[in-house]
Amino acid sequence: MFIDEARIKVKAGDGGNGCMAFRREKFVPRGGPSGGDGGRGGDVIMVSSQRHNTLIHFRYNPEHKGQRGEHGMGSNCTGLDGRSVTLQVPVGTALYDQDTGELIHDFQTADEEVVIARAGAEDVATSTSPPLSTRLRASTNWAVPARNASIVWN
Repeated sequence: MFIDEARIKVKAGDGGNGCMAFRREKFVPRGGPSGGDGGRGGDVIMVSSQRHNTLIHFRYNPEHKGQRGEHGMGSNCTGLDGRSVTLQVPVGTALYDQDTGELIHDFQTADEEVVIARAGAEDVATSTSPPLSTRLRASTNWAVPARNASIVWN
C-alpha cells in the first residue's frame, strides 16, 4: 500500500522537576542545600532516509512523544535527560503546519535533520538557591517547576 500523506501528532518530553533537599551532618549547623536539578526532556526529530519510500508507518502510529526527563534527587543528583524520538521519512517529503498551512521543511537530500518539537527545560533545584538566611525562611519556594514541552500537529 502506498501512502503519500499522513497527519501525525508529536509532543516533546517535559523536563523533570528539581529536588528541594538540605543535607544534614552531625557537626555542621544548618547543613546546606543538596537538591539536584531535573533532567531535560527528549526532542522529536525528523530525518530524511533513502531506505523509506512511503509514509505507511505513520498511518498506524500517528502519535510520537519524546521521553520525559527524570526528576532530580537529593545529594546533588541530577535527573537523567529523556531520550529523543527520531522519525524517518522518505526524501522529498514536505512537512506542513496543520493550523497555518505553512511549510516547515522540505526534505530534498538524504540524512537531513529537523527538530520539529523542542523539549521542555529542566527544573532548577535548591543547590542554586540564595544565601542560607533567606533559604531557611522561604525554603519551600525555591524548587521551580519544570516547563512543559511544545505540542505540534502536522
